[in-house]
Amino acid sequence: MFETVVLATDGSESAARAVTLAFDFAERFDATIHALYVVDETEVETSPERVRADLQAALQERGEEALSEIESQETDVTTAVRRGDPADEICAYAEKIDADIVVTGTRGRHGEHAFLLGSVAESVVRRSPVPVLTARQLDPEEAGDVPEPGEMGV
Repeated sequence: MFETVVLATDGSESAARAVTLAFDFAERFDATIHALYVVDETEVETSPERVRADLQAALQERGEEALSEIESQETDVTTAVRRGDPADEICAYAEKIDADIVVTGTRGRHGEHAFLLGSVAESVVRRSPVPVLTARQLDPEEAGDVPEPGEMGV
């Protein structure tokens, strides 16, 4: 049913919940995980020119750290860093590797700038060639009600 899972991450708390869900899918369906981080080139291009190189380097480093964190939890993870528009790159990557599902957080590093979904998550949901599972970031009082990996009823 699900053989290949794309886990889109930006290192945020919302993405951390998506990591848990992706690992649960992988375990449940004996699927492989492809963890993807996209350096947002639009964010770099719209920043003041004097800070672009530093911002590019910082975003690259953040991505590598986020992916290293995921790799430390699971040995059988393929990781990739891409550059460009995050939604475009996530969708293109899912298509390229013939993924069965994309798992992503609903809000990323920019917080609650969109009502229900972050702009990247919303765009991925609308344009993805495969189903998308979004993981909502929980309020602290809700966090205790979240099942541990392997306890989800998928």
